[in-house]
Amino acid sequence: MIRKKIINPKRVRRIEDGFSYIPHRFLTDGFLATLNQKQLLLYLFLCLVSDRHGLSFYAYDAICSLLQLSVDDYIEAREALMEKDLIAFDGTLFQVLNLPAKPACPRPPKRVDRQREIAKLIQQSLWEG
Repeated sequence: MIRKKIINPKRVRRIEDGFSYIPHRFLTDGFLATLNQKQLLLYLFLCLVSDRHGLSFYAYDAICSLLQLSVDDYIEAREALMEKDLIAFDGTLFQVLNLPAKPACPRPPKRVDRQREIAKLIQQSLWEG
């Protein structure tokens, strides 16, 4: 077993003005693995800016600017986090929720849609040729 010791005692992290945390279960219970990069970025941002009740009220344009996300990417990530029961959003106010008992299963890839798109592309190329 690895024994831990503080490497730099002058720089021990303390909660002072703000309050932000992510439970260890987020990693160990598989929540992290269910998020794509943009979803994770938005989730971590909301954890950082929320108060002790998980509440924050950043506007979408500020979030998009700070995180360098397009509006479409922001909406997609926000909706996915709500579907996975990680956040609540009422149109103005965000709440980072207590983690559910287990992570929501990620949606299976839309193979049927991809197959249709590929079929359409093939048909278009045949008609053009």
